[in-house]
Amino acid sequence: MCQGADLPGEGSAPGAGVPQKPSRVPWLYRKGTRSKHTFFSSYRRRNRREVPHHQTVKDPSLFASCPHFPQVEVLRTELGERCACLLSSSSRTEDISSTSSDSGLLPRSRGTLKFSLLYCRERCELLLTDLEARGLPGRGCAESAIRVRLLRQVPSHIPGLQCVVQEWRSQVVKNCSRPAFGDHFVCSLQDAEVEKSTLKLEVQRFDKYSRNSALGEVRVTLSELKASQSLVFCEELQKTTKDVVGEVLVSLKCLPISQRIEVGLLKAKTTSPRSTADVYARIDVSCRHHRKKHQKSRPRAHTPLIIFNETFLFHMPEPPAWDCTVLVSIYEVDSDPRHLVGQATLGKRRANAAAEHWDLMIKSIQQPVAQWHPLLI
Repeated sequence: MCQGADLPGEGSAPGAGVPQKPSRVPWLYRKGTRSKHTFFSSYRRRNRREVPHHQTVKDPSLFASCPHFPQVEVLRTELGERCACLLSSSSRTEDISSTSSDSGLLPRSRGTLKFSLLYCRERCELLLTDLEARGLPGRGCAESAIRVRLLRQVPSHIPGLQCVVQEWRSQVVKNCSRPAFGDHFVCSLQDAEVEKSTLKLEVQRFDKYSRNSALGEVRVTLSELKASQSLVFCEELQKTTKDVVGEVLVSLKCLPISQRIEVGLLKAKTTSPRSTADVYARIDVSCRHHRKKHQKSRPRAHTPLIIFNETFLFHMPEPPAWDCTVLVSIYEVDSDPRHLVGQATLGKRRANAAAEHWDLMIKSIQQPVAQWHPLLI
């Protein structure tokens, strides 16, 4: 306490003694007594009502004794209204998404492909011109190309067997959102073969350092063409599908003691070859998204029935984790770029026939299991 200070309620009568200059600072804040922070802290501690933690949220009436309770109520009301608005907007978004899914809206377009076809019966030629792509997904300035295949259906015990009569690849167009390919493709085609032929045009995203990615395809049945009359097509790109061009006989053997798998390449059946170049097979094995070093077979003559009779050993992890994929690819020798004849994929997570073959290998320990698989392209 400061000396000589008149305390409220104490001291002499008003006006007695020397008049004191009124202090602007209350006596509780004066130097030497207690600081302002200490005073208000003690005031809060004395006037704070102890409320259990589990009652602070469940019982709002406990805040009624607070002098600022009306302002708190106003804030709570505003927050409640805003939360209700957010909930209603989210429910409206869910309703819109549900209605769009129920109404069956079309998926995002893959783009369109415009081209012209002309079949000249006098010269027995098929002419493909004016290739132009529009509305391709992804980056508009990427490099694009078109691969064209002329397929003909072949009667066989293999369902849907196709023969690749001719194959072309357009030039690569760079930095263009609407690539126009100035290529002209001409193919000799007899009148009797037109009814059984199909033209497949596949738009690809060209990648110089990796595999080209397919954006979509267009298929045209040549039976729709009229002799000596040019037709202009503008078709939507569809999801790419593969065609059966043959089959391959592969044997699998499980060797759990040495932690290896033996892949035997026995035979391959293909349609009549388009060239006299030899072929070879390449075996790729990947396990747990890790690809093993590939192995190649010796070159063989490309005939309708190719005899390989070769086996390949691959080191694998523990048998319980044998969730692997085997890819058998047949290529032509000395082709630039290399020409793919067909591919077959085997594994636990593949198609029904491939998965059954894999399960039989796991059950037949140290015994080879052979089975035919379709070659796709």
